[in-house]
Amino acid sequence: MRIGICGGTFDPFHRGHLEPILKVREELEWDRVIYIPAHVQPFKQDRDFASGYHRFTMISLAILDHDALFASEIELERGRVSYSVETLQELRATWPHATIDWIIGDDNLAKLSEWKSLDRIFELANFVVLTRGGQTLLPAHQPRLTTPRSRPTHGTISMARNEMVPVSSTEIRKRVRDGEPIEDLVPPPVSRYIQHNGLYRKDES
Repeated sequence: MRIGICGGTFDPFHRGHLEPILKVREELEWDRVIYIPAHVQPFKQDRDFASGYHRFTMISLAILDHDALFASEIELERGRVSYSVETLQELRATWPHATIDWIIGDDNLAKLSEWKSLDRIFELANFVVLTRGGQTLLPAHQPRLTTPRSRPTHGTISMARNEMVPVSSTEIRKRVRDGEPIEDLVPPPVSRYIQHNGLYRKDES
């Protein structure tokens, strides 16, 4: 089994979280993709988020029509800062023989060495990198680079071939605060959910 894991705040979930995954899923041969909203991301402890309930619900609504896509509350249930290594240890216990790919955008490459227990993460999973801003792999990580087709169950980095979707959660929250439309940026159920629940209408602290 091959499993793609996509972690993040998803505040809110938008087209950039969904469309690249759908486009590269065949190339990466993922049997399932699991979206995992963080309780609090280590690199984003300085701002407020919509509740975990709202973020999880938006993901669930957006992927409802995609049978191979799932959402998990594993990090929300932990109720503290979310570290990928802890999540992967739980997932690896569930799927000991699977190929597990932790999906990141190339904008995360510069901070990859700052991830907690990075060596342990490589013992548990691969990284699959999606194109977002054109960032490249740092020399320190070059020895782990492989092609998507040849990656093993863990320990490597591979670059997926996907089209960029120029959308950011920050832009969406700003549009909502300014009373501007967001229908072109998020899946329709997410747009309706944000409007119905009055999310992001106040300025961020």
